[in-house]
Amino acid sequence: MGFLPLGQQTEYVSEYDAGLLYPIARVDKWTEMGIEAERLPFFGEDIWNAYEVSWLNSKGKPIVALAEFRLPYNSPNIIESKSFKLYLNSLNQMRYDSLEEIQALLEKDLSNAAGSAVTVILRDVDSMSALVVLTPDYCIDELDIDVAEYHPNTDLLAIDELSGVVEERLVSHLLKSNCPVTNQPDWGSVFIDYKGPKINHEQLLKYVISFREHTDFHEQCVERIYIDIMRMCQPESLIVYARYVRRGGLDINPYRSSMPLMLGNDRLTRQ
Repeated sequence: MGFLPLGQQTEYVSEYDAGLLYPIARVDKWTEMGIEAERLPFFGEDIWNAYEVSWLNSKGKPIVALAEFRLPYNSPNIIESKSFKLYLNSLNQMRYDSLEEIQALLEKDLSNAAGSAVTVILRDVDSMSALVVLTPDYCIDELDIDVAEYHPNTDLLAIDELSGVVEERLVSHLLKSNCPVTNQPDWGSVFIDYKGPKINHEQLLKYVISFREHTDFHEQCVERIYIDIMRMCQPESLIVYARYVRRGGLDINPYRSSMPLMLGNDRLTRQ
């Protein structure tokens, strides 16, 4: 694929070019985390939403849409987000006869870049409610804690030994990490659904905050959180779902689960 545009001054083009898409292999980060690519310990998807999608119809009239993209958790590659934006912008002055035509084109190009089948849904901008808010069972952000670590530390995670098995959904809106190349901040909320020994809420909040100076892509942060909770707290079941604030007209929302499932795409207040 093409030259990595991240962190570079870029000329935006309006002529279709699938070569703008820049894939990044997942396997290197899996290896770093001690994950075998042939035996992934989770299921899931990466849900992308694009809010700046436009092209021309056959008469030259602009069409705008909202787009949802779903990348499989086990695709060989993720797609670098700025290259994704550049690719979408390259459609702006191109003419297509129908919604089905451009949807098929998007699915073909993105699947080629990811190395697995990518699902694309295009929606009219008036077809979605203005705001849908996911609700947690318990937000841990109001806990009064002392914080001293801003790089991921699995030792922060702990269970409450005397609490027995519980089933709960916890959320924190304090997730922040940084882009591996530009070091720009990525802001998000993380939902943790689990059944098992009760996770200590104060320690979990410290762990989430410990990503504050960490550099990784969104997908890799979610996988690290999932792996760390599984190793340190040993729940019977676990879902880690992060909803990130959009940058460049795109938001990325990965989830990893101990079981196969398809989660919805409800938005949060900051999205």
